[in-house]
Amino acid sequence: MPRQAPLENDSTENAIPDPAELAATVVKIADRSQQIITRFLEHQGEVLHADPFNIGSAFLELTARMMDNPEMVFKAHASLWQGYMDLWWNTSRTLSGEKVAPVVETEPGDRRFHHEDWEKNSVFNFIKQSYLMTSRWLQATVREVEGMDEKTTQKVEFYTRHFVDTLSPSNFVLSNPEVLRATIETKGENLIQGLNNMLADLDRGEGRLAITMTDHDAFTIGENIAATSGKVVFQNELLQLIQFAPTTEKVKRRPLLIISPWINKYYVLDLSPKKSFVKWALDQGHTLFIISWVNPDEKLSHKSFEDYMFEGPLAALDAIEKATGEHEINAIGYCIGGTLLAATLAYMAEKKDDRIKSATFFTTLMDFSDPGELGVFIDEVQLGELEEKMRSQGYLGGREMATTFNMLRANDLIWSFVVNNYLLGKDPFPFDLLHWNADSTRIAAEIHSFYLRNMYLQNNLVKPGGITLGGVPVDLGKIKTPSFMLSSREDHIAPWKSTYAATWLLAGPVKFVLAASGHIAGVINPPQAGKYCYWTHNRNLREPEKWLASANRSEGSWWPEWEKWITKFSGGKVPSRIPGDGRLEPIEDAPGSYVIA
Repeated sequence: MPRQAPLENDSTENAIPDPAELAATVVKIADRSQQIITRFLEHQGEVLHADPFNIGSAFLELTARMMDNPEMVFKAHASLWQGYMDLWWNTSRTLSGEKVAPVVETEPGDRRFHHEDWEKNSVFNFIKQSYLMTSRWLQATVREVEGMDEKTTQKVEFYTRHFVDTLSPSNFVLSNPEVLRATIETKGENLIQGLNNMLADLDRGEGRLAITMTDHDAFTIGENIAATSGKVVFQNELLQLIQFAPTTEKVKRRPLLIISPWINKYYVLDLSPKKSFVKWALDQGHTLFIISWVNPDEKLSHKSFEDYMFEGPLAALDAIEKATGEHEINAIGYCIGGTLLAATLAYMAEKKDDRIKSATFFTTLMDFSDPGELGVFIDEVQLGELEEKMRSQGYLGGREMATTFNMLRANDLIWSFVVNNYLLGKDPFPFDLLHWNADSTRIAAEIHSFYLRNMYLQNNLVKPGGITLGGVPVDLGKIKTPSFMLSSREDHIAPWKSTYAATWLLAGPVKFVLAASGHIAGVINPPQAGKYCYWTHNRNLREPEKWLASANRSEGSWWPEWEKWITKFSGGKVPSRIPGDGRLEPIEDAPGSYVIA
């Protein structure tokens, strides 16, 4: 049997570094490692909770259930043993020069094993297949355990996946061929630079690893991102209302208000000009307003969901009328902003207020009975600890929320950057979307507690009168406003089958559109990009699977589909409106000061 070289095509000269250089490199690595440990310990002022995600009891129950079913455990181990026997046999045939099909294939979209050595080098190919087989076996075994409630099962499956993702051979120097090559070729300089990158991230995160995902120096808010021309025409404690400058001579009569999520900065809808939904909507002739929420501190800890409604969309409605003279508008709500829009519409329905003539919901949950994997982070124990922390500081820090969302796609949003930044020692690529993703905001304690308890924990919004706002019990079933619902098929934050449930909650007509891709990319998909696809249907069937099975698929962006729909509610054309022409004097240029804080 021929011997397999550790890294094919490597020369002896490259494979064996100079001893003196190697010693110097080791000293540098040791020095940087010591700095990292010291820097980390310096910032640990609080006692870390032994089980911050309350997973201990879940895995104890898993163990008990597995012990109650030894036959299942035996069959699982037998299956794994057989898999390894097949893998060993295939590998031996490969080493003998025979071409054989792999025992296990990498799943589409898994970019951890893109380097050619994972395929061409027999040793690393074996490591890859061994990992994939074992990790899938472990996850499948956990899924087969019976007797646990749905919440416990979901938690166990989620953290099992994170466990196996963490142990991927791609995450370690000695088992990643790309990192090994870089280490040999640079004589260890990649590892030194990687440790420098880690030190910088620790400093930026004040002792917590704030992984750099993009080159932040490449973006300046107001210049090459969030750069669409406009004015802040109204503000209060919670928001700045931006009116954008028109790009057409004629505009639709009814202005368009976008209610952005308060857990993010608004400019996800105004990235670089070619990706900007704001710029595109202006080009279609909309008079566009957007809510830019304040980044709250402890002084705003008391602000409630009700306050965000009155000082948010309802205040914006009054301001838009002063700015344009129009009493009626169309509205868009994105994610949590959509949930707020739905609650506001229910409140307005009770008050006989029909100023919003159409409502568009981007990836919005109203029925939280199945919130997806985000539900893993929300139970009475975790929520109680979170509320205690928020009471002490008045808000939830933006990094903590960002970490939660990143954990939902750990391989893409955590481990890929660990490999790139720390093992390969590279700087991340400039990417506007990841710049926005890292530009996180704080969340006021009162509204966050209300939202998590009433939506995720108790699902009160779907219960008629389950939530009271401004002394009014609200009922989504009284909303008669025509609605456009946009969801994304791979959405890990607002699962599309859960958002689809809202089609049967509202009394008015609902057009449901399903986009390809995820929570952000599925929404931010300009027509000129020619990417992805979307599905439509002439009826909203009860079961989402049946809806998709019989839906019509169209290539490209869903944006023109939405434009065709909303034009029906535009109210004709009027001369374009310049910010400041109405009864509101401009306060400052867009993007405004709230988005920078």
